[in-house]
Amino acid sequence: MDYIHTVQYYETDKMGITHHSNYIRWMEEARIDFLAQNGWDYAKLEEKGIISPVLAVTCDYKRTTTFSDKVSICVSVKEFKGVKLHLSYDMKDEAGNIVCQGTSSHAFLNTEGRPIRMKQEQPELFESLCKLAEENNN
Repeated sequence: MDYIHTVQYYETDKMGITHHSNYIRWMEEARIDFLAQNGWDYAKLEEKGIISPVLAVTCDYKRTTTFSDKVSICVSVKEFKGVKLHLSYDMKDEAGNIVCQGTSSHAFLNTEGRPIRMKQEQPELFESLCKLAEENNN
């Protein structure tokens, strides 16, 4: 299910257009929602001692959005092989036009900041992310 974000007034600039930095925030909102929808909300990850820092982000802006626009954000697992999680984001306006496309890459670390051997240490999360990657690539 897509994540829906309503553009807030404070997210716009003097020209009434959404400031470009907000799209990255929306990607984070959508990622958190995506993980929760798939049984891995951040509270659960943190309970298991997992942190997931952002390694990289890209945004390709296609069309502008303005105050009160509803933006639908579809998140999918682009790639996951156990070390890094690569996500893609398609953001569309209410008419179905692509307004922005983005990607983000994430690592999985323990609370001491050391990489987690996902398959051995977190097999449920590993299998879940592998399944989502497989579904997206079929």
